[in-house]
Formats: sequence, structure tokens, C-alpha cells
Amino acid sequence: MIRSFLIGLVAGQRGITPLAVIATATRREEIPATLPLQRLLRNPVIAAGTAAFAAAEMAGDKMKTAPDRIVPIGLAVRSVTAAYAGAALAPRDKKVLGAAVAVGSALAASYFGLRLRRAAMARYGQTATGFVEDAIVFAAGLAIANPKLVSGKA
Repeated sequence: MIRSFLIGLVAGQRGITPLAVIATATRREEIPATLPLQRLLRNPVIAAGTAAFAAAEMAGDKMKTAPDRIVPIGLAVRSVTAAYAGAALAPRDKKVLGAAVAVGSALAASYFGLRLRRAAMARYGQTATGFVEDAIVFAAGLAIANPKLVSGKA
């Protein structure tokens, strides 16, 4: 359940990254394709699409007109992707609990992350803090969903 909790923290910062890292883990067969539509994530075009959407979200975050992550649509996207990723990372008999844990941590992390980001932006600016946040979120997401990838045992 810890991985479900942690992927929720990732979703709280970037809504699409959990889907992209789950696609990577599914393609690498680090997690079984047991959820609806998860077998689609094995398709290279679909997996690349999730990565492209995650990259677009990260790029958009640097724009001055980017909405806060706590706007209703942002929280909805984070909740959906967190639920899916949390279920994908949960043990077979605890998929619903994994989804719920991930959504809870995503919603809490959205508010906490926004406060941290605003404080950092006051000192370092939007672009610099966004790049640092992106690097942390992307690396954490990959490590959570694909532990063999980062351990060198791939």
C-alpha cells in the first residue's frame, strides 16, 4: 500500500505523470496488466502518448497563465489518475483500497504542494521552481512505479 500512497503524492503535484509511469511499468512488466485498459498501456504509441501528455503538463506549468493545481478540474484529473495508478500498484486483493489511499494522498499533496511551490516561487520564480518540482516528481514517479529501473536490476 505504500506505493499507492506515494504515487498519490506524485499525482498531487502533476496529474498526468502517474499515468505515464504506470504505462512505463506496464510495458516493462514490472506490474501486471490487471486493470481495465491497462493492456493498452503496453502499446508503444499509447505509452508514448501518456509521456507526451505528462511532458505537456510540465511545460504548461511554467506558463504565467497556468491555473493552480487545486482548481476543480485539476483536482478531478489528479483524483482519477491517482486512483488508477494507486490501484495498479496495490496488491491484487486490495485494488480499491489502493485507489482510495492514492486519491487521499493526492488531494492532500495538491494543497500542501501548492503552498510549498508558492513559497519557493516568491524566492526563486515560477520557471526555476517548476523545473525542480518536475525533476523531483518525475524521478519519484519512475522510482515508485518501476523500482527495478532505478535499482539497476532491470
